[in-house]
Amino acid sequence: MRLPKRLMLAAGLGALAARRLLNAPYPLSGRSVLITGGSRGLGLALAREFTARGARVMLLARSADELDRAAADLRSEGATVHTITADVTVQADLVRAVEETARVYGGLDVLVHSAGIIQTGPLENMTEEDFRQIMEVNAFAPLCLTRAALPLLRARRGRVLIVASVGGKVAVPHLGPYSFSKFAVTGLGQALRAELAREGVGVTTVCPGLMRTGSARHAEVKGQQKKEYALFATLDNFPVVSLDADEAARRIVNALVRGDAETMIGGPALLLRYAQALAPQLTADVMALTNRVLPGPTTHNSAVRGYEAETALTRRNPIKRAAEAEFNEG
Repeated sequence: MRLPKRLMLAAGLGALAARRLLNAPYPLSGRSVLITGGSRGLGLALAREFTARGARVMLLARSADELDRAAADLRSEGATVHTITADVTVQADLVRAVEETARVYGGLDVLVHSAGIIQTGPLENMTEEDFRQIMEVNAFAPLCLTRAALPLLRARRGRVLIVASVGGKVAVPHLGPYSFSKFAVTGLGQALRAELAREGVGVTTVCPGLMRTGSARHAEVKGQQKKEYALFATLDNFPVVSLDADEAARRIVNALVRGDAETMIGGPALLLRYAQALAPQLTADVMALTNRVLPGPTTHNSAVRGYEAETALTRRNPIKRAAEAEFNEG
């Protein structure tokens, strides 16, 4: 005999509440944390949140200048921070980053995968190389770095934090390669969670929606570039649609501390996830309609960075400018 739906729901909620009560929070004070993409954007916001809770951080990024600015910003608040210049698509760099973190801090407690790239534009203007490039950064880099760090994480019964996206749950028009990579890394997070638990290593995957990090400047833009960027940068900095980066970082780190398997970050992300789960056909139809009003493809497949497609509209956006200044995205 089947249990009534309400009883099943109550049992599920009870089990969730019991898990929250029985699982001790993961303390961060004194922990060593390696953060990829830590020099700017969400990575920098996460570094601030971790250090505010007493953690010691190692920031990994490709630009030494950006790392120096980020480190100076964190140290001005009394944080313990070191940096390493590295490329997450180079295996030797990943191994070196893990070894350097262990040398400086005596081990590794938390590994944060925040580095990523985003491409925006019509699918018609995206090449196979675009898909391969974004997979290397957004999906294969977390896999390779986690494997390199596993001996240290096992020794400390550490934690892995994977920053995916709502785009890893619902594919959004004009973000085809990005969604492709984020679906992959979300699946990676689930697989790692299941298989590393017996070794004492916890894995948390977070799926944020739009956040005001200033990172739109570094997006790769294709198609009608100025129109694409104007739309993307405006939505990325619209308060009702996007989440304050500091608040996003706080919720993300809270999910890690609780030991969540997977968490949606931000109301719009949660709503979109539920819409996909409860009404997949309707959601697909809405996405198809949305695509009809977006800028159409062009005859060339060239890409520019967001800052190369600025218009008066995006330059004058005070929320966007403030986010870029706060999170080292200038």
